[in-house]
Amino acid sequence: MIEARELTKRYGDRTAVDRLSFTVRPGLVTGFLGPNGAGKSTTMRMVLGLDAPSSGTVTVAGQRYDRLGAPLRVVGSLLDAKSVHGGRTVRRHLLGLARSNAIPRRRVDEVLELVGLADVADQRAKGLSLGMGQRLGIAAALLGDPEVLILDEPVNGLDTEGIRWIRDLLKSQAAQGRTVFLSSHLMSEMELTADHLIVIGRGRLLADTDMRDFIRTNSQGGTRVRTPDDEAQRMRALLESRGARVALDATGGWRVTGLGPSEVGELAREHRLAVHELTPVLSSLEEVYTQMTRSSVEFRGAETPYETEEAFR
Repeated sequence: MIEARELTKRYGDRTAVDRLSFTVRPGLVTGFLGPNGAGKSTTMRMVLGLDAPSSGTVTVAGQRYDRLGAPLRVVGSLLDAKSVHGGRTVRRHLLGLARSNAIPRRRVDEVLELVGLADVADQRAKGLSLGMGQRLGIAAALLGDPEVLILDEPVNGLDTEGIRWIRDLLKSQAAQGRTVFLSSHLMSEMELTADHLIVIGRGRLLADTDMRDFIRTNSQGGTRVRTPDDEAQRMRALLESRGARVALDATGGWRVTGLGPSEVGELAREHRLAVHELTPVLSSLEEVYTQMTRSSVEFRGAETPYETEEAFR
């Protein structure tokens, strides 16, 4: 378990983390979300004793990190996969960590197999690809078979198979009763992986809730509509004439807001239009998160609309 109480970090006159309180519980994958500059990395560094809080407290398994006798046996972390001496081999890097925490040598071979690096165990770290470097960082986090895992952007550099592998790994770790605290900007993957969410903006707590509740409560909802190509323009015009908003859906259909499925169906029947699909849909995590954190974004590019008439044919 990770517990933060009124956690605050100031750098001069700038407050990076502002009276942040939350609990990360065992048995769940907890996603940690926030825009760039929101204070996520600073918070994780304070959890791991790399930065000292200006005020407030944070504990891991009931203790401050710097008071843990063998920290790798309690907390496994990945904040920066590049923080490895490039001249060391994969195996020697892990052996050094194991010896410093009285972890048996056999555990090194176990985690090498687990993360898929057994065949490159004698390769120097500087020769690893980005994805292989991520796997080495995850191996180091798992080395002490810890009860708490803290991972910052663990899927960076991983291919499709690797992303699916880390998703299944984190879910299995949580299912075994471990505490898993995960930060990522990849919203689609977070939606598939996390059970619980902690969302911050400008250093302050915005949400601390179950993933599904977060989406359901904050979703604008809508209706996915599909029609024959030759009736698409007429259908769109009718929907908009009733005050509905029509936008391209990620699946290639339309997202209609302002009218429910029954209303769309009645409209189509009234005007003798064929409909191939009418499905109630909720917003995605990305959509809900973007709307919630809009006022907390420090760096924003110009919006580029992406909608063409081809999308509705």
